Amino acid sequence: MAATMFPSTINPSELFGPTSGSDGLDGDLSSCQHILDAFVDEELKARVIQAYRGAVGWRVQRMHDNVHTNKRRKLSAPQCGTCHRTLARPFVCLQCSFAGCWQDEHISEHLADEAHYFAVDTNTGAVFCSECDDFFYEPTLDTEYKRTLLAVDKKNARFLLDKKPRDNYRPWISWDDGSLEATMTRTSCQSRCGLLNLGQTCFLNVVLQALIHNPLLRNHFLADKHNYLLCENMECTSCEMDKLFTSVFAQNPSPIGPTGLLAAAWRSSSGISGYAQHDAHECLIALLNSIHASTPDPPETGCPCIVHTTFGGVLQSEVRCGRCANPSRTPEECLDISLSLHSATTPDTLAACLKRFTSPEKLGAKEYSCPKCGKASNEAIKRMSITKLPPVLSFQFKRFEQTGPASVRKIGTPVRIPSRINMAPYTYLAQAASKSEPGSFLTHPGPEGMYEYDLFAIINHEGDLNTGHYTNFARFEDEWYKFDDDKVTPSTLSSALTNPIPIYMAFYVKRELDYGPGPGPDLGIVDDLFDAAFDTDIPVPTLDTSAMDTGGFSWGDPGNYAGSVGANLGGQGLWDGNVNAYNWETDAQREARARQAAQEVEDELMELV
Repeated sequence: MAATMFPSTINPSELFGPTSGSDGLDGDLSSCQHILDAFVDEELKARVIQAYRGAVGWRVQRMHDNVHTNKRRKLSAPQCGTCHRTLARPFVCLQCSFAGCWQDEHISEHLADEAHYFAVDTNTGAVFCSECDDFFYEPTLDTEYKRTLLAVDKKNARFLLDKKPRDNYRPWISWDDGSLEATMTRTSCQSRCGLLNLGQTCFLNVVLQALIHNPLLRNHFLADKHNYLLCENMECTSCEMDKLFTSVFAQNPSPIGPTGLLAAAWRSSSGISGYAQHDAHECLIALLNSIHASTPDPPETGCPCIVHTTFGGVLQSEVRCGRCANPSRTPEECLDISLSLHSATTPDTLAACLKRFTSPEKLGAKEYSCPKCGKASNEAIKRMSITKLPPVLSFQFKRFEQTGPASVRKIGTPVRIPSRINMAPYTYLAQAASKSEPGSFLTHPGPEGMYEYDLFAIINHEGDLNTGHYTNFARFEDEWYKFDDDKVTPSTLSSALTNPIPIYMAFYVKRELDYGPGPGPDLGIVDDLFDAAFDTDIPVPTLDTSAMDTGGFSWGDPGNYAGSVGANLGGQGLWDGNVNAYNWETDAQREARARQAAQEVEDELMELV
């Protein structure tokens, strides 16, 4: 069988240095005895790891090039070495770099014919063993996968990109689209499922489509984290969601009537009950609260339910007295961020809305009374910031404005949103680290992936509040679809972003949730950031150079950091890793630092006067 060599322009040694052994990991944790036997031979182990890095690095680099569309794609699309179809899910043999398709079992045939053992799914990094006839977990390869993600992210970071100017007068060479379409093979995609309109319930359908295409919710319910057959609650919204996911992801699903979730929405909020047009944002919050309420004994803070671990973030409202400069900070948990629009006819942007949201605002004479000096200040400054970024960001644009006791006006300002957004400039640490305007590029700790979010769903609204209609776009894997109740049509990202119907809500998912070993941020910068953020009401960690906990975001060793950043959402602060890696201050220490900071602020104000 003629093997097709897998294309790769990624040299693993450029990213990681020379291939080494197991990096101190316990290979006995592997679930495959065949990989353990292979790893006994250090030379064979090094070759397998080298091939694994090259295959996974190729896929990560290709995904990066797909996002940065202004760059010409450097890497060719892989094809199956047997049927020569373009591969949407490439599998690569780790012993000869043969690329084959999984659907038609050509990769399995290759492994059997060539007496090879292992192949990697480049989309996920999962490794398949032909002898076990199953995928397996191997800690060394799992660590290599995380290191590859981080290394490619660092390699393509904005501050490392080549700023070489464009070459003028280069002749333009056009491509013949007809010849390209004749030679390319189309990849079949899974059909999506529409939702029936039960009587002006398009507001519910678009919210459910956004939740269905949320990768974290999808993984939660499809992994049987809540099984409606085992739940004993009589009226459980999580059970209805589990039934919906089961039906939607069934083979060849037909349009579904979400009667159970409609009843759950009516029970959860009287404002959206009855057969009438209602607000999609109110419906989303009602459903999320209802799913949260179905969690057994949910705590008041630090809730581990799927709603708060997915959407739960923390905003901070800071008010600084104009008389004594005393800052008063109030944290507020949130499931989404509501953004105001300007009333002009010119298009607004998501970045401009976030900049206004985090810009300082002067309060009125009677709007704030300082708890320190006890006087009302007519020069108090209020500023919002984000102290905890959730894995999924939900933005709502305030399009409906109350103009009278029974009248509502819709703001029709167009909004342009990006397919990818960096949230670092709008965080509290970034504001504390710079005196520049909110929304500008700032130096911030950690890799860009900590702050990068990708668009996965959009909700559009046309007409007014009472007689309008909701539609939405959503992404499934690499494909975009338009949903209009039970009508589902394939679409593109470009069509979703340029759709003339005004955008009402937008949903983004964090690009990377887990980080492996890699070069740590500059400790001087981190010290300055934590010094600036010490007096927040949310506990703030200080660096403990003796702490080395790979389960949390730890900088005990300046050369390496590892942990689950923003994925667990079980702790507090901007990064939610294992708090064991932190040395938490006592209340007395924090108060002392707060008094010192207040004095420094007063000294700065006196110098300005």
